[in-house]
Amino acid sequence: MNDSSALAPAAWPSLEEAELCYGAAFFNISSNGIFEQYETPSVMFGYALPLLEMQIMIIFICIVLCNLFLKCIGIPQFVSHMLAGFVLGPQLIDLREFSKDRLSLDVPGHVALDGVARLGLVMFTFLMGVKTNKRAAFHIGKRTVWIAVSSFLVTMISGLAFRNFRLDKIDPHYMSLRLAPTERTVIVSVQALTLLPVVTHLFFFLKYIPNSELGRLAISIAAVNDFVAFFSLLAMTYIGTYRYISPRTANRDLLATIVLVLVILLIVKPAAQWIADNTPEGNPVRKIYLYATIMTAIAASIYPSVFNQIHVLGALLVGLSIPDGPPLGSALEAKFESLVANVLFPISIAVMTMKGDVLKVVIEFDDITFNILLLGFTLVVKWIGYFVPCLIFKLPTRESVILATMMNYKGFVDLCFFEAAEKKMNLSKATYTFLMLYVLLNAGILPTIVKALYDPKRKYIGYVKRNVMHLKSTSDFKILTCLHKPDNISGSISLLQLLSSPLNNETKDRGLIVITALHLVKLAGRTFPILIPHDKRSKLRLLKNSYIQTMMLAFTEFQQENLASTTVNSFTAYSHENLMDQDICNLALDHLTSMIIVPSGRKWSHDGLYESDDYMIRQVNACLLDRAPCSIGVLNHRGYRKSNKKRTTNTINVGVIFIGGKDDREAVSLAKWMRQNSRVRLTVTRFLSGQEPDKSKNWDYLVDDEILNDLKNTYSTVESFVYTEKLVEGGPAVATAVRFLADGNDLMIVGRDHEAHLIDFSGLEEWMELPELGVIGDLLASKDLRTRVSVLVVQQQQQRGYISVTCQ
Repeated sequence: MNDSSALAPAAWPSLEEAELCYGAAFFNISSNGIFEQYETPSVMFGYALPLLEMQIMIIFICIVLCNLFLKCIGIPQFVSHMLAGFVLGPQLIDLREFSKDRLSLDVPGHVALDGVARLGLVMFTFLMGVKTNKRAAFHIGKRTVWIAVSSFLVTMISGLAFRNFRLDKIDPHYMSLRLAPTERTVIVSVQALTLLPVVTHLFFFLKYIPNSELGRLAISIAAVNDFVAFFSLLAMTYIGTYRYISPRTANRDLLATIVLVLVILLIVKPAAQWIADNTPEGNPVRKIYLYATIMTAIAASIYPSVFNQIHVLGALLVGLSIPDGPPLGSALEAKFESLVANVLFPISIAVMTMKGDVLKVVIEFDDITFNILLLGFTLVVKWIGYFVPCLIFKLPTRESVILATMMNYKGFVDLCFFEAAEKKMNLSKATYTFLMLYVLLNAGILPTIVKALYDPKRKYIGYVKRNVMHLKSTSDFKILTCLHKPDNISGSISLLQLLSSPLNNETKDRGLIVITALHLVKLAGRTFPILIPHDKRSKLRLLKNSYIQTMMLAFTEFQQENLASTTVNSFTAYSHENLMDQDICNLALDHLTSMIIVPSGRKWSHDGLYESDDYMIRQVNACLLDRAPCSIGVLNHRGYRKSNKKRTTNTINVGVIFIGGKDDREAVSLAKWMRQNSRVRLTVTRFLSGQEPDKSKNWDYLVDDEILNDLKNTYSTVESFVYTEKLVEGGPAVATAVRFLADGNDLMIVGRDHEAHLIDFSGLEEWMELPELGVIGDLLASKDLRTRVSVLVVQQQQQRGYISVTCQ
């Protein structure tokens, strides 16, 4: 037993001896490595682990090659997984047949791969359930129920009405007359479903829809449809088992499903909530809880498969019972998301698709023609079944089209239903393959159509003028200030203090400063963004977050200091990085905001020295500047130099650089609001070039003059106001003048863009570090500027076909 022959695997039995060893597992898990006796290279595939590794490697090579071509035209990666499965199926490489007899005569070579695939589907479905926004999913109203139930019933009734059509024409060699109605019932039933995990997965591709009203409505409808589908599936399974197996088995399976639901509701859900509530803030969830949760999901998937139910059902129910977001949902995502989404899930989809046979579709095309027509008919009926109720409930036509299209999306759970039906002989191989081809085309075409139809900027078209320049003095000045980090609180409040001032005889008719403070948190552990208002009805758990408490206390103190002139509302938005701008815009739209104030993303030390740039915040700002429904100010806060004095009594020097254009006019309008604060000393400096433009042909120049003349006439006798003009020629002169003004001020307010022909910026645009701040803003936020001046870069509301209505 000590020689190397003892390490060799058992010899393969000859064909004559096959009958003797049938039933015994003649295979090893792993090879002997360098001690292996290689008679032929293929001997390595006689071991389970090398064979599995080879299968996985081939799958991912095919996926990568398919994705190289498809991602260029915007096709979801899910399609690449399916295409790889078809390539490796019987029609081309036939990986399963190659692996079939590699291990032993009684253990097929794809058994390990099938196990990995099933685990991947269970884990992925579980994570989809965890990341589903429970608030949106279970925020069910009358409209949601009517749309979901009506579309489901219309599709089911219409499809089943043709179930027995032309049954006498079916070839008995294709399928028996007894099973043909069952096959058609499966097609109609799955077609009528709109599954919650599938819609959740779709939203990974549709980046801008999840945090929209349309996205929240879609997820609510999918949740209702899931409930209807669950009870329908339960009823059909019960009837089928009762008729074709035995009443006893049907009753047993129904009771087992009820027990599963009760255990999840009464034990798993409270246990998960207990874990979330008893995890200290800032501390990670204990690993034993994470592994116990995963094992619960796996056990819940094994359990229904024993009782004739689809195995992903248990994983989905457990996932929905887990509180989304931190700490438990976030920890599960951080621990398992990468492995599941990037490794296990692609294997699962490819393995399921490998079982199809395109050649069967070609050979038996005449036999499945009616199934194809039935599928197309139910697709159209389902689309109409969603579109018409949406119109009845007064959704815009474009949004109704998008919603109806999204609700017809098919994905990985539908593949699971088809696979389960094919295993039970309720689907022929030809129909099963065609249904997979249908899912492939559906998953490739529908998301692309939705993405082309949905324009997140459309909601702002026709929006009234929301800016400071057109704001009446008697109107409320509504500001949305955004906070990403604790460092942003002091800068935001310092700026708001300059805009707020006690009411006096001069300002008694002025409107209030209405502030909405939005705390933005990077989303983790859930798919859908969520907006949480902070008031007396806020949940205690939300208030345990120290940052939220700090923000609320700071703004509460600020409101108390300016009680007569200011009101404050606070919100927290959990969102993905690439969707934060959408949350900000939606809140600004809902609150009729005139200006959004955001931090620049550049961090400074207490001594005014540069520390770092936050590129995520900068990217959010760039998107906001492109689509904000109102004016926007980007604040680069360095702190005031006169910090040794009380902030309520010291004078703040505010400077405005005016070159020309709508952004500079907006900056002057904002400075006029600040001028009403007794602490503010305002200096407006106009940069002029050597050549004066033709005023008769330059409308903007005439408006600029009118704005400045009004400013000078209003404050000509006020000591704390200074207006100057400065002649600058060329980029170096501009930089020198800007640095000189920065030395004498605490805060500079500048426009982002200027009329290009008014000033020569040559040499400055090429060296900008923060292009989103514009040329002047970039100079004032430069790392090399040795002064404590802060800068607010202002962009007036972009004109994209807005109705010309002044704010009231």
